[in-house]
Amino acid sequence: QVRIMESGGDSVQAGGSLKLSCAASGNIIRTCGMGWIRQAPGKERELVSEFSADDEVTRYAESVKGRFTIARNGTGMIYLQLNRLNRDDTAVYYCAADIQGAFGHVCGRFWGQGTQVNVSS
Repeated sequence: QVRIMESGGDSVQAGGSLKLSCAASGNIIRTCGMGWIRQAPGKERELVSEFSADDEVTRYAESVKGRFTIARNGTGMIYLQLNRLNRDDTAVYYCAADIQGAFGHVCGRFWGQGTQVNVSS
């Protein structure tokens, strides 16, 4: 059983900052990658940032480059630092992890329940 848990969502004013955290736990054999995806009201899910363990490449959506930073601590935790927030960043932020569990042979995607970020002007 793999569990993904996000935290850190809040309501902030435009220009403010937040830090989101995500913890992966359970019977984890290997982590292939982790990242953040967000969904704004009435819009499709959008990749915000992710890293791949295989090629050690970090990716960002164009809309958040220079404002958001993804980080990891090597123990199943990742973070997303959100700076200079604007109203377009209002969304539910989901943590997604590509993990090989104890009973799997390849990495599968596991999702958290999401954490809400509200940005007001």
